[in-house]
Amino acid sequence: MLNRRNFVLAGGASVLASSMPLTSEVHGQAVLPATQSDGGFWPDGARMVISISMQMEAGAEPSSGTESPMPRIDPKYPDLPATKWYDYGFKEGIPRLLDMFDRHHVKVTSHMVGAAVEMHPELAREIVQRGHEASGHGQTWTPQFSMTPEEERKGYEESIATIERVTGTRPVGFNAFWLRGTPHTLEILQDLGFIYHIDDVSRDEPFLVNVRNKPFAVVPYTLHMNDIVNYESRYFSTDDYASDLKREFDMLYSESSKRRRMMSVSAHDRIAGRPSRTKVLEEFIEYAQSKSGVTFMRKDAIARYALDSPLTIREGI
Repeated sequence: MLNRRNFVLAGGASVLASSMPLTSEVHGQAVLPATQSDGGFWPDGARMVISISMQMEAGAEPSSGTESPMPRIDPKYPDLPATKWYDYGFKEGIPRLLDMFDRHHVKVTSHMVGAAVEMHPELAREIVQRGHEASGHGQTWTPQFSMTPEEERKGYEESIATIERVTGTRPVGFNAFWLRGTPHTLEILQDLGFIYHIDDVSRDEPFLVNVRNKPFAVVPYTLHMNDIVNYESRYFSTDDYASDLKREFDMLYSESSKRRRMMSVSAHDRIAGRPSRTKVLEEFIEYAQSKSGVTFMRKDAIARYALDSPLTIREGI
């Protein structure tokens, strides 16, 4: 079994070819939600897809006033314990998650903040070399909704350059800070060669939207299956989160015999990477993999399949 120590010593097995961008265009009239039951919704006849996001953010957070489990202090003072809480993400969290994903042959999408990639290039490179997708998540923690169009474009260009230089892959997917882009975000992303974004929680399956008369894929995100929301905002126990994961899966799996269904799960480096929480995620993966027809996919692969599939819902196309 490949573990992180052996991987690092061996220099990594290159799988960069699997993340090379493809181009797809879909034309046609609006398509209503498909309701067939012949297993044609996903590649290789899979019945249901699960997509896991793994945010790489540690080190890019502001030095003061940053969200953490510690009580807030006046932002004029550096919050040293909060900094160490974030450091856990790259020291322990991501390495633990990577080994767990390897044990179960699961590939995920890592939304990478460019500044974090610059601080931890070896880790960002390892994520991609292990077969996971490097996706855009901004160059810094500056919220996109506060930017001018010029600032927004420049930030995405810097993020692309950072990820491509460090990992050897160019991102084709994007996740805005707390999902809050601007009215210009999708057009800017389209100009820069992105094919999808995840900042939409309105469906349980991928769909296409019209961006300047061209289809752009949406691979929906989730908040209620998001570790930062459940552990840090709702103060869920691991048992609470495990129960929610299973129930979410069971409902979507029951629907998946007649509709295209996708489950989205979010794992932040310093949150889901904690030992007990990684164990919960691992047990969920084992449970899902015990069911017939369940597969795990990276979001870039989902987006490309959605762009090519005539069964994909089209909004405004």
